[in-house]
Amino acid sequence: MLPGAQNKAFKSMQVDERALIRVEAMIHSMTLGERANPSIINGSRRKRIAAGSGVTVQEINRLLNQFEMMKKMMKMMKHKGGGNRLPFGF
Repeated sequence: MLPGAQNKAFKSMQVDERALIRVEAMIHSMTLGERANPSIINGSRRKRIAAGSGVTVQEINRLLNQFEMMKKMMKMMKHKGGGNRLPFGF
């Protein structure tokens, strides 16, 4: 389970531990520079990360797209004054 998930809303959420392990493997296959600045990840880097983590390039693309969406969402929340609140009433 996720650390710090004491909130009732978090307890009711279903977390796929295998998916978390896969994401962790993908992130660990990135260099420190790629983790700090994902925009530098080009096609050959995506192939290397996929091979190193045992997933497909499509899964690497999905992870990077999710990261970008979350980044935009956090930026929107920050600008709307909701910086300390979690989205969707949690």
